[in-house]
Amino acid sequence: MRRFTHVSNLGQMIDIPDGLIAQHVRYGGEAGRAFVAGLPERAERFLEHWELRLDGPSMHGRCALVLPVLRADGTPAVLKLQDVDEETVGEPVALRAWDGDGAARLLDCDGATGTLLLERLDAGRLPADLPDTRAATLVVARLLARLTSVPAPAGLRRLADLAPRLLERASAVLARVPDPADRRLLADCAAAVREVADEPGDRLLHWDLHFENVLGADRAPWLAIDPKPLAGHPGFDLFPVLWNRFDADEVRWRFDAMTDVLALDRAAARAWTLGRVLQNSVWQLEEARTPLPAHLTIARRLLDRAPKPSPHIPRSA
Repeated sequence: MRRFTHVSNLGQMIDIPDGLIAQHVRYGGEAGRAFVAGLPERAERFLEHWELRLDGPSMHGRCALVLPVLRADGTPAVLKLQDVDEETVGEPVALRAWDGDGAARLLDCDGATGTLLLERLDAGRLPADLPDTRAATLVVARLLARLTSVPAPAGLRRLADLAPRLLERASAVLARVPDPADRRLLADCAAAVREVADEPGDRLLHWDLHFENVLGADRAPWLAIDPKPLAGHPGFDLFPVLWNRFDADEVRWRFDAMTDVLALDRAAARAWTLGRVLQNSVWQLEEARTPLPAHLTIARRLLDRAPKPSPHIPRSA
């Protein structure tokens, strides 16, 4: 994949990283190519509109181009360029609601394009780099406790709407699971969601807070980035930490630690976490893929169905 570099009218080099191009072409096809092709013009437009100067190499996540910039007064910031979809449309709404408490601060935004001007954090300092995953888990849990303490603003996606649709989609695809034990496991995940579906919650959820969506900062040890917000039960926010840096033997410890820090009812949190397993598995099945083994392991550990070791039977002398 060829790297794309554009020189703006201000003489600034706008570099589009190969990894971002590959992601958009792989998942978006022609629409992805069109998005990438339009990035230089969009970047140039907002560099001029917000009087920004580039201040370092381009960065990217799964879908956004992130440019380190300086504002007119010399304040460091980042310019985030992304598509507007059902997940990203609520990002500025959530960031305004949090107002910097536990998350990067929103400095400006353009609703039509989804372009954001954000407080610059330390991209070189992440909980993902902490050698102790338990310490990293607690970092995320404490942030989640702050973020989910905020009532969700009106207009965001709602777990109250998502859960019934998820159950409908699950019923249409679970027969495709080839292994009967896995099929029963996912059916039990669906049953757990049905039990809590009438109490979907109203908190402001990040939805994707894991070890790589937290960065260090000067004004706070750690702050969250890249929310895909919705209104719902905080238990629906625990799954990313169970999957990121996956360790089957740590699933229960991480889950128990997070529910303790967030002061959640463990049964309800378990049900909503099983809902995330179901959600991810349904996505896989709808794309003619099998559910990821790590996701199924998370469900088994939370349901206490981990394989038991074979007993050691000493041989006769």
